[in-house]
Amino acid sequence: MTEWHAARRLARTAQKWRDLVDRRCEHFIELHQSGRWTHYYDKAQFMLLMSEAAVLAELWARIAPRSGDGSEAPAAVEAGPAEDARRSA
Repeated sequence: MTEWHAARRLARTAQKWRDLVDRRCEHFIELHQSGRWTHYYDKAQFMLLMSEAAVLAELWARIAPRSGDGSEAPAAVEAGPAEDARRSA
């Protein structure tokens, strides 16, 4: 497997982790808006979990930026094998 393929696989895996963290944030937001969080957590515990989810979402947004985020994706993933060959020449 070339480095380019490995980088793409890692980028896809990172995006899956980011999607999971984003879904977790959405879940906490929905729990907060509906008030259902009171059935499962006390206020301090819920606020702690919600803030942890927000911190993780920010971290994964930096690790695995999406193309529409305005931030650059890793060059090795975007460039492809042809660009890698030109760099090494």
